Amino acid sequence: MNTIKQGISRGDIFYADLSPVVGCEQGGIRPVLILQNDIGNRHSPTTIVCAITGKPKKPLPTHAAIAGAGRLSRESFALLEQIRTIDRIRLREWVGRLGQQEMEEINQALIISVGLSPALFL
Repeated sequence: MNTIKQGISRGDIFYADLSPVVGCEQGGIRPVLILQNDIGNRHSPTTIVCAITGKPKKPLPTHAAIAGAGRLSRESFALLEQIRTIDRIRLREWVGRLGQQEMEEINQALIISVGLSPALFL
């Protein structure tokens, strides 16, 4: 099994084995986006990720478009409502890294997903 032990950064995309799953969780070997900060990534055996899909069922404000980053073969979508902490052992091959503009869109979708937008508290 090819696993990643170190050298991951926020904004990196990896393939990861997300199985087993329960209910509506995204599973299988699929691309994920690293969301955890780089200090945590340097020191923790786990990291925080969100699933990436090529075909969302319906567009949500918690989805962010990723235009074929790295070795992704087509436009994909980061699913910021599908956030989970995984052990690094689940990470497989590196796919690519998002640019600053894409990460700003990720951050906006993440703010909505976890309810940090002041408008959501009204």
